[in-house]
Formats: sequence, C-alpha cells, structure tokens
Amino acid sequence: MKSFFVNNINVGDELENEPFLIQDSILRETKDGRPYLLGTLRDNTGQIAFVYWDIPPYAESWVATGSAVLITGRAVRYKDALQITITDMNQNREPTLADLLPASRRPRAEMLDELTEQIASLGEPWQTLVSHLLLEDTFLTGFADAPAARNMHHAYIGGLLEHTLSMAKQATFLANHYPFVNRDLLLAGTLLHDMGKVIEYDISKSFSFSEDGRLVGHITRAVVMVEKAAAELGNFPEDDLRHLVHLIASHHGTQEWGSPVVPKTLEAILLHQIDLLDSRVQGFFDHLANDNSEDAWTAKSSYMFNTELRRPDGFDWK
Repeated sequence: MKSFFVNNINVGDELENEPFLIQDSILRETKDGRPYLLGTLRDNTGQIAFVYWDIPPYAESWVATGSAVLITGRAVRYKDALQITITDMNQNREPTLADLLPASRRPRAEMLDELTEQIASLGEPWQTLVSHLLLEDTFLTGFADAPAARNMHHAYIGGLLEHTLSMAKQATFLANHYPFVNRDLLLAGTLLHDMGKVIEYDISKSFSFSEDGRLVGHITRAVVMVEKAAAELGNFPEDDLRHLVHLIASHHGTQEWGSPVVPKTLEAILLHQIDLLDSRVQGFFDHLANDNSEDAWTAKSSYMFNTELRRPDGFDWK
C-alpha cells in the first residue's frame, strides 16, 4: 500500500518500498567509474527527481521508462527542489496503476457529455462519420482513457479527450473568426486527428508505445480508420473524405515532425496551429505542475521549451 505520494513528500522523509513509476532515467558513471542512475519518478499526483548511487547490476538490467518500481530512500533538497536519494530499488510486479498513473482534472462524465455535444453540432455527413468512429462503446472507452502524449503534454489518463475538446472549442471560435472556413470539416478533423493514439499507446503498465504505435503510428492509423469507416457507411462524399484525410495527415505541420504531407488548405493550417497552441500551453502548465521548486521559476528546464519557466501569479496545481 502506498504511503507517500509526490505531492506530500517533504525533506527528510524516509521511504521504504514505496511504489512509483519511472518517468525517465539515464545511466551515468562517476569520475572513478561507478555507475549511478538519474531520473524522474511519477505517481498520480506528480513527478519527483531521483538519484541512485552505485546502482547494482541486477537493477541496471530492467530499469527503463515506464517500469513499476519499489523505492527505498530519503527525500532531500537539491538545487532548490525535492529529490529522492535512492538506496534500494526493486521491481513492482503487482502495481496498483490507479496510484501511479496521473489522470485529467476534468471529470470523465463531463468530458464525454461535451464530446457528444460537439459531435451533435456537426452537420451531415460529418456527424454520422464522427459518431460511427468515436462513439462506438469499446473505442470510446479507450478514447476516454488514452493520454495525448507520453510526457510532453496531456500525459495522463483522459489527456487525449481533454486535448481534443480544448481544440474543438478553439476550432469553433476560429471558424467564426476567419472567413471561408468550412466549420464542419475543421471540427471533424479536430475531433478525429489524434484518434489513432488510442491504438498507439499502451496504458496497461504505463504510457508506452504499443507495437502498432512503433510500426504504424497514430497519423497513419487514423487515416486508415477514417477511410475504412467512410467505406462502411458507403455514401460519404469522396472530395470531403479527401480533405478530411489531408487534415489528419498534415496536422503535425512538417515532415520532420511526422506528417507525410504539410498543411495545404485553410482548415489544415488552422488545425495544425490549434494543435500546436493547445499542446504548448498545456505543456507549459504540466511542466509547472510536475516541478518541485518552491521558487517563482521552475528548478528544471522544460523539455518542450528548453528553458526554465516562470509560474503565473496564483498558479498552484499541487
């Protein structure tokens, strides 16, 4: 049973066989050649840095991102932030994932109701297609559980749904703000653009890539799923389908970022920018929430922004 969570650890606390997940880790050597491990632990309340001096060979063989572990050590302050100095680490073969995996702050039922409302606001044939894809019971459960990413932004249970709904609000606003925007096309593309992440990620142990995620990826998978659904419905207009597929295929913006094509339509440009904006803003908030500095500035540099970040006045997500 878990006694210490990240958000209630204080300097001097002694931890014994406490369950955590390894968020990230890197094996290094001291000047005299002794191995040690640096990284980050996580549970459902946040993340905390760790160092494990003189890591034994038996641990080196299985420590990896996503590993469920039992930690013994002491909480100390290092560079104005909390850190766990580990004295022993063992595999946790029967983890209670509800204690270890973070979840969206938004209630699941509230988000599912909002998703249904967004889909209902679509005109035809978009509403039928999106309903066919997202509201099927088994898929909807996975869609509501999946993270939007493994660590950069919305990296928590329900993160994909939260990210999608946030983007949908922005899509509706921008469709009313700019001329010539096909609102139904943009909103449908927004709701479907990341649906492949339900298959890309495996959350049975942690937020890791599935075999399909490694070999196919969420963009290609979503394109296949959309074209298959359109074929099953049998009457989806070919030109509308082509534009929708373009939105999904181009939403990462550049080929260097994983898109097979770059945005070439007004709706595709808007979708990419909405996705970029929402991921960056939430990535900012997530880094603040996961940093243990008590200063106005974060103790650790953000992987997304490559710099320390300053908290807005009043920010407190602990």
